[in-house]
Amino acid sequence: MVFCSSGQDLTTTGAYIEMVSRLLEPALLTLAVLAVRGRVKR
Repeated sequence: MVFCSSGQDLTTTGAYIEMVSRLLEPALLTLAVLAVRGRVKR
């Protein structure tokens, strides 16, 4: 995981950003893998 909390208290905005990044990170990694796979297959 790219965004890892270090145990420190986050602001409300920081907590929301962390939640969104936890949700989006696997999706973005999957898209990146599919993009590379599509390039290699050609």
